[in-house]
Amino acid sequence: MNSKHNLIEVAKEMAPHGVFRVGLNMANFLLVHANPQGQDPSGIAPSMAKDIASRLGLKIQFFPYATPGEMADDASKDIWDMALLAVEPARATVIDFTDAYLEIESSYLVPPGSSIQSVEEVDQPGVKIAVMEKSAYDLYLSRSIQHATLVHAKSMDESFDMFVSQKLDALAGLKPRLIQEEQKLKGSRMLAGRFTAVQQAIGVPKGKPLSSSFIRDFVQEAISTGLVQKIIDDHQIKGVSVAALKG
Repeated sequence: MNSKHNLIEVAKEMAPHGVFRVGLNMANFLLVHANPQGQDPSGIAPSMAKDIASRLGLKIQFFPYATPGEMADDASKDIWDMALLAVEPARATVIDFTDAYLEIESSYLVPPGSSIQSVEEVDQPGVKIAVMEKSAYDLYLSRSIQHATLVHAKSMDESFDMFVSQKLDALAGLKPRLIQEEQKLKGSRMLAGRFTAVQQAIGVPKGKPLSSSFIRDFVQEAISTGLVQKIIDDHQIKGVSVAALKG
């Protein structure tokens, strides 16, 4: 990989201010964990970013965001140099993405006594689905849902609270999170199968061709050499899987 890229030129383009500013989606508890004040976030996403920073000889600074939507909105504002977030066509207008390095399946939780038995049955007239706004699975559902109604909340916690308090018909979310929510609401069920698999990737703002090429090759190498699996294992995260190698 290194022979193809001039690392000095990549580093200059990637971090023009001298510090490698990395955006992190703190809403994705599987990939990022907040630490006590003054300590960097930890997890799969920070570990991937630190490996890239090490290869480029850059000092890293993390920029945590409460939601992926807020992070994507800052792509053209020169706030972060690279971000780790889900691949979405709506975001690809301002961000150059790598291929996915891992996947997280998404499904629905239904309340006690629900007659809904499958993922396919959710998209029906009159069905109301709680979902965190601007999450990757919200963007997917906003494109694909034809009959049901999406009811948006600001965060994952709020989407669950709204699902319960408003007696909505389904809660959309990442499967590992829904397993936790299922334990909070006696009699609720997570539906088998999935409506999508969220593709987690790395992105840089549009207009950075050297950086874009570098991180694309980095992800391919990280998958093929087993680095992604090692990072997943090191952090003992369940419910995620290494994405298939493309090309």
